[in-house]
Amino acid sequence: MENNKTQHVVFGGGCFWCTEAIFKMLKGVQSVLPGYAGGKMEDPSYDEVSGGNTGHAEVVEIAYDPELITFRDLLTVFFGSHDPTTLDRQGSDVGTQYRSVVFHTTPAQEAETKKFIEEINNSNPDGVSVTTEVKPFKKFYKAENYHEDYFAKNANNAYCQIIINPKLKKVQEQFANLLKAN
Repeated sequence: MENNKTQHVVFGGGCFWCTEAIFKMLKGVQSVLPGYAGGKMEDPSYDEVSGGNTGHAEVVEIAYDPELITFRDLLTVFFGSHDPTTLDRQGSDVGTQYRSVVFHTTPAQEAETKKFIEEINNSNPDGVSVTTEVKPFKKFYKAENYHEDYFAKNANNAYCQIIINPKLKKVQEQFANLLKAN
């Protein structure tokens, strides 16, 4: 349920099935919708985006209550649940549609994201820099309905078992204090 305190952010961290499942676990997150953002094509389809020629990334639009979860906590989970140092890929998903990107909706989100990336870059002993794009939010295109709650509806699917489950376990272990009570 949305209220006047609700804020939004759009994250792209590879496959939106993974990202959606991760953020749905967090307290203070009111909704997570898979979709597309960052390209020029109007109302793209999954097939068009996955083809890599639309300029869009697979993303999730997150509505959250900042009194229950901070934007910094969302960033911590976002950067901790994917590899932000690989350009245009996450695992075997390769292409600009799988890029790491934060589409901020406020100047405060932009500043916090840039500060967070700087902190990661300054603390990385290997000298590998974050490639995550930080861009203003413009337009979100909701993905086709079958993508919504994909993991919950298809938990026994091989992709879910091999790719998504390990990510969820990692988030559950590393960010237990941010998870919704069951």
